[in-house]
Amino acid sequence: MIYDVIIIGAGSMGMSAGYYLTESGQKVALVDSYDPPHDEGSHHGGTRLIRHAYGEGGNYVPLALHSQKLWEELEEKTEERIFSKTGVLNFGLKGNVFLDTVQKSAEEYNLPLEVMTAKDINTRWPGFQLQDEMIGYFEKNSGVLFSENAVRTYRALAEQNGADLYTNSRVQAIETEADQVTVKLTDDEVKGKKLLISAGKGTNQVTRLLDITLPITPVRKTFSWFKAGEETNYEEGVFPGWGHIDEDSTYYGFPSIDGTGLKIGRHDGGNPIDNPGELEPFGTFPEDEQETLSFAHKYFSEDIERKEGRVCTYTNTPDEDFIIDYLPGYENIIVACGFSGHGFKFSSGIGESLTKMLMDKKTVVSLESFRLNRFDNQ
Repeated sequence: MIYDVIIIGAGSMGMSAGYYLTESGQKVALVDSYDPPHDEGSHHGGTRLIRHAYGEGGNYVPLALHSQKLWEELEEKTEERIFSKTGVLNFGLKGNVFLDTVQKSAEEYNLPLEVMTAKDINTRWPGFQLQDEMIGYFEKNSGVLFSENAVRTYRALAEQNGADLYTNSRVQAIETEADQVTVKLTDDEVKGKKLLISAGKGTNQVTRLLDITLPITPVRKTFSWFKAGEETNYEEGVFPGWGHIDEDSTYYGFPSIDGTGLKIGRHDGGNPIDNPGELEPFGTFPEDEQETLSFAHKYFSEDIERKEGRVCTYTNTPDEDFIIDYLPGYENIIVACGFSGHGFKFSSGIGESLTKMLMDKKTVVSLESFRLNRFDNQ
């Protein structure tokens, strides 16, 4: 069979694209080194935040709003649990650039955003214990995405639509012609008219088969779930998703969903990964346990205790913006990578956009700021 599109990397972006492509009548092969959803990439751990008033830059807001619409459509279509409107609180010190950008993007796109003092926050959500000099911006329409369930749902729909999955399959070589791409696997080969590479931390392992190395760095990250004495303060339906930003660090977290506990992770920092196939387990480094626990005691409660810690990966670009573009020198190969720890929320919109690119159609939202040529002079 000659597929319309081969997708290498069937995680967040790849599986979403697989669904939207098959919905559009395309014949699709999805190739993954594991069996998605899995815990070897960036989509595991159960949950991800979706924010609309975007501190990373107002250019993300149209994509965030369109992605939100698509998540809600997916939930309605399947009756799977994809999104919980917990609201999201961003808090920190006054004058913080990230928080200022949140406010500016809310104003520009007329998004509901509540400005709160530390006292307001501590009163509404007794699980917080913020210092007086802090402020917060609360987005009532944002919330939590169930990441693994979303990938699982996209997979089920894509397979129903006729997609073929090549799971636990390693790419050994890629051969290209003007109108065809052949992907050689360990025990098989797949032929298609076009190729999408969305392989997360393994992206450069794939592109190097075509003598191309992209400006991305895989980074080992950790996150943990915590138990508090007053568990009811942190339950879904009571406590919001949240993010904290200061000059030295960025943290994020989730309410306790279905009794799992308060979830906290650190967004910045982390350890670069030399071998993407091997991740040191949680607890290998002192900061794995120290950082989030110290943060929890400072801003939430002294009686919080860790329940479980996990490891995941970010794939960072130098500017922490995404790469979504044609691979240099190839008119039938697109790469989507470098999502830098804040990409999952957009994967519905990006999957749809990749579908349109692969079918030579105009995307709903501009992806111009994610072009590779922005790194030409670096």
